[in-house]
Amino acid sequence: MSYSLPLSPTGGKENTGHRSDLDKPGAMALSDADVQKQIKHMMAFIEQEANEKAEEIDAKAEEEFNIEKGRLVQTQRLKIMEYYEKKEKQIEQQKKIQMSNLMNQARLKVLKARDDLISELLTEAKQRLARVVKDSARYQALLDGLILQGLYQLLELKVVIRCRKQDLPMVKSAVQKSIPIYKAATKKTLEVVIDENGYLAPEVSGGIELYNADGKIKVANTLESRLDLIAQQMMPDIRVALFGANPNRKFLD
Repeated sequence: MSYSLPLSPTGGKENTGHRSDLDKPGAMALSDADVQKQIKHMMAFIEQEANEKAEEIDAKAEEEFNIEKGRLVQTQRLKIMEYYEKKEKQIEQQKKIQMSNLMNQARLKVLKARDDLISELLTEAKQRLARVVKDSARYQALLDGLILQGLYQLLELKVVIRCRKQDLPMVKSAVQKSIPIYKAATKKTLEVVIDENGYLAPEVSGGIELYNADGKIKVANTLESRLDLIAQQMMPDIRVALFGANPNRKFLD
């Protein structure tokens, strides 16, 4: 939309030699009222254009604001979702760790309870060893076997035997029986000395200990040591008998 005012006779235009309408006979000059009216029209037009431009700017600014606001809201929403997803994963991981710890603690308690039970059974078995000693014939045969076995393990020219003080007569008898058997089997000479200055401790249920001449090599053949050895060798069978087979174990230990 354009708007222009008619030029006045002295509007600064170069005189071309032509007469304007105002120069023609009968033409009238614009009055002040006409000029003011035209100025008002022009100002109204300018104001209208300014308002339209302002509305256009406001609309564009509001559109850009809404776009930016939506982008910020979406960004923050994604950040919040990412934060809570991360927290959820951390919580799940903590739950798994806690569950694993609880299961391990429970497993350790079960293992300890089983070990305690086995220890109690072995302690009870050791207490029953006294019954073997009370049977003289049975105990004498046991001493014979323990001494001969110890001699074969050492294979020394001189052996020192230590026993309980109350077993001294039975040990001497067992030594006398074992030496000929040992010599016949090994074709070696043998000297056996029974240590009568250092007996086994009173709490030992029975049996003997054998040493080489300088005491650096020892064979423990007391009843307790033999029971411990047998228990160690049979521990897998003992566990199966007490607690059943472990489905997760491929090999027996």
